Amino acid sequence: MRTLAFLAGLLLLLVPEVLRVYFIMPFPGSQEDMATDLRQVDMAYWLHRNVWWLRLLGVALVAGPALHHLRHGGWGRRLAVLIPLALAGIVAYLFNFRFMADKMFLPVANKLMAPVAQDPGPADDLVLAVERHGEARAYPIELIGYHHQVLDTIGGEAVLVTYCTVCRTGRAFSPVVNGMPETFRLVGMDHFNAMFEDSRTGSWWRQATGACIAGPLKGSTLLEVPSAQCTRGAFGRRYPQGLVMRPDPAFTAAYAGLKDYDEGNVPSPLVGRDTASWRPKSWVVGVVHKGLARAYDWNALMRAGTIGDTLAGDSIVVRLHDDDRTFSAVVAHRAAHGLGGLPASPVPAYQEFWHSWRTFHPRTTQHQAVAGGRP
Repeated sequence: MRTLAFLAGLLLLLVPEVLRVYFIMPFPGSQEDMATDLRQVDMAYWLHRNVWWLRLLGVALVAGPALHHLRHGGWGRRLAVLIPLALAGIVAYLFNFRFMADKMFLPVANKLMAPVAQDPGPADDLVLAVERHGEARAYPIELIGYHHQVLDTIGGEAVLVTYCTVCRTGRAFSPVVNGMPETFRLVGMDHFNAMFEDSRTGSWWRQATGACIAGPLKGSTLLEVPSAQCTRGAFGRRYPQGLVMRPDPAFTAAYAGLKDYDEGNVPSPLVGRDTASWRPKSWVVGVVHKGLARAYDWNALMRAGTIGDTLAGDSIVVRLHDDDRTFSAVVAHRAAHGLGGLPASPVPAYQEFWHSWRTFHPRTTQHQAVAGGRP
């Protein structure tokens, strides 16, 4: 009975520690299937909230047998107890202090912003730009790609700026939950997409959509704040009084791991680009208009420069700017009743890996390119 109690307690000390991290990090076999992954997230959340009870029960089960064999057993029995306990201690350390997402990717320690005119960064670097109430700020994706999130105040409004390198998704949200300002920590992944945990309820939120997928607030959604991916140069031309986030000196080595991420040249199966079209790691521009989603192949956009389309009965124009990195999408309003057309209005558009766009927009359609291209 002592042996069975010891083995049962050891399993309680090992298995929950591993599974609560395995289910929400990109280990082999995890994150592969949407339906399975949602169940894994639920299981990981339950383990995350109840792991201390499981630890206490595990300790209670192993304590008696362990003390008995250490006091009365020979060296063979003592080693049979000490080695598994040492293994449990190593696993607990690794899965609580090394493999947890917020231990691998730390938040910004020193948030530094520089005026556009004083920003020494390369003009063709990609940034996520946010403008609120006349103030504009840009966040280089090779910086926030490491941190995954930056909480900032723009034009007097709190904004949570986020980026997930594994999905190539940049989004900005209002960090207000149930009328209260909130802070978030990186907790893991849901189908390769970053998840954040709020500090008050411990609920888990998906970065690509702002949807809460686990916890007391499950079913809620963060309010998205308009953002745009562009180059530093394009941002500076549009917002000459804007501010650009500078590297935090505490993370120089960490940022080096994302050098060339802009171009898709990082040698990693998780964040590297597939240059073919419509492969899981291919780039697309995803557009959402009147509840409908459509994806445009980046290669086709590079060839054509401008793609005209019709979505939800409206004329949509997706354009790649002269720097071949900045893009935009607008509704081109038609003239009506002999009157001139209205000015074009922007449409939410995002550069993203195809696997991410189709996962989080399961009803998306694919734009089919026609022959032709730039003159």
